[in-house]
Amino acid sequence: MTNRYEAWPSLPVDSWIDTRDTVHLWTQIVGKTRMALGPAVNHWWGVTLYVDGSGLTTSLMPAGDRGLEIKFDFLNHDLLFQLTDGTSRRMALAPRTVADFHDEYTRHLRELGLDVRIVGTPVELPHAVPFAEDTTHCSYDAEAMSTFWHSLVSADRVFSRFRGEFRGKSSPSHFFWGAFDLAVTRFSGRPAPTHPGGIPNCPDWVMHEAYSAEVSSSGYWPGGDEEGVFYSYAYPHPEGYDTHPAVEAPARWDSALGEWVLPYHLVRQAPDPDAMLRAFLEQTYRAAVETAGWPSS
Repeated sequence: MTNRYEAWPSLPVDSWIDTRDTVHLWTQIVGKTRMALGPAVNHWWGVTLYVDGSGLTTSLMPAGDRGLEIKFDFLNHDLLFQLTDGTSRRMALAPRTVADFHDEYTRHLRELGLDVRIVGTPVELPHAVPFAEDTTHCSYDAEAMSTFWHSLVSADRVFSRFRGEFRGKSSPSHFFWGAFDLAVTRFSGRPAPTHPGGIPNCPDWVMHEAYSAEVSSSGYWPGGDEEGVFYSYAYPHPEGYDTHPAVEAPARWDSALGEWVLPYHLVRQAPDPDAMLRAFLEQTYRAAVETAGWPSS
């Protein structure tokens, strides 16, 4: 099942929130697999997922002397396991509990000869029910997931171009399954003070590594407004960042989030959505650079 392709589609959060929250947990199971199999990379870049031609992928992970890729296909609504020896498995993306998803998922890994051990509880969520016991989250709206993926494709396009114009250290455009958001981050090259932590069901040392260096980070999160938001923040937070005149309306400072936000629905309704989002990324980056006194890059 697929829906009509729109580069910047409308998808009110209330219309798919149960699906969003269920798939969020599924991505955590798959993302933890990448964390278990792949090498550690600074700032947790080694655990993220990536937008691809049909959904989200782990990219190729080492699996003994083989390679493994796991893909969420939001066009055909399958989860695909593909090994470099030619073996593969598929499981349906359909209404099912997290416990059922976890059970079939781990069975496929065993049948593929893969001994993957992950921490069996969610992170960055206030209520961390073990995956194997979660019979509450059970929704899957196929059309909504295809639509959300379309929005990720467009956000990824703009984020990747923004990343490409920076000469310093910058992350890929990648999908963090902890918070279920797409993000891109630029680094000043200077160390940062130890992050205070305090994220629900996430050890403080995880945040210490994530924010060990000074950053200007932006992303897209399907929450925080009627159709989600684009956001931007600086760590550590420099004085004057939240009032810097470079950041123009309709972007606004969200004191609860501690971030600049630009509602998704305003971007998709703009005459040139890519240009509007690009301006937000550039303006908030300029605010970080000028208030924190970043070195030239």
